[in-house]
This record gives sequence, C-alpha cells and structure tokens, in this order.
Amino acid sequence: MAMRKTAIAIPEELLAEVDAAAEARGESRSRYITCLLRLSVQARRDAEVTRRLNELFAEEDSREELRRSARGLASLGPDWEEKGW
Repeated sequence: MAMRKTAIAIPEELLAEVDAAAEARGESRSRYITCLLRLSVQARRDAEVTRRLNELFAEEDSREELRRSARGLASLGPDWEEKGW
C-alpha cells in the first residue's frame, strides 16, 4: 500500500496520550493513528449502511416483502435443529 506523509496539528496533551497508547500496544505512533483512522472511517460507513437499512425496514411494504424473501431463503437451507447444530 502506498503511504503519504502529512502534517497535522494536535494538542500536546492528546499527542502524549496517543504516544502512551501506541507504546502500550507496541506500535509506532504512525501505525496507531492509521489504525484509529481506519476504524473511524469504517464506523462511519457502517453507520450509513445501518441508516439506509433502518429506512428500508421502516416502510411497511418493504418490511413484509423482506419477511417473505427471508422465509423463502430459510426454506432453502438446512434445518439447523435436524442437523444438530
């Protein structure tokens, strides 16, 4: 993966906490911050998916159609109790 350097301004107290957390994990500051940023971006994306699903399930017509589809898909799979799983 290509990396790019960037400069950002962070309050000294926060940077000290970041450094301590990174050290506790045995990671560099850069790796620690990169992981946090990845998690933040993923959480935002996941929140958007959840918001869209909530909108979809809020519509009564869609809800019933999804229930029918789920029942149809469930009938294609194994009977979990019968399989002893």
